[in-house]
Amino acid sequence: MTRELKKNALEWTVFGVGLVLVMATVGYLIREVVTTGSKPPELVVSLGPARPVTRGFQVPVTVVNRGDQVAEDVSVMITLATRTEREEAVLGIAFLPHQSKREGWVTFRADPSTGDLQVGPVVYASP
Repeated sequence: MTRELKKNALEWTVFGVGLVLVMATVGYLIREVVTTGSKPPELVVSLGPARPVTRGFQVPVTVVNRGDQVAEDVSVMITLATRTEREEAVLGIAFLPHQSKREGWVTFRADPSTGDLQVGPVVYASP
């Protein structure tokens, strides 16, 4: 006794959609391998305008990796120097993929508009 199994339209549709998704993923991965260079991480840091918060002033920090490789354990030092004191803050980013950006915030007690706000050393590890 033999039974012939016929696929209905829903099964063919699911098969077709699955096949398209798998082929698109494979194509994307091949393109990434071919077009991604070997340039080391190039980190660019920018600071936004400070805003007052409960215990000081919060400054937004944006770090962009323009390189072709991943940066890990990124540490960005931001320094605020006023006439009377100097404050330092460190922003840590665990993982910064190539061609991506991360945002964070640092908080100072003094108003950054009354002093000199600078980005200090940027340290990272390359896996």
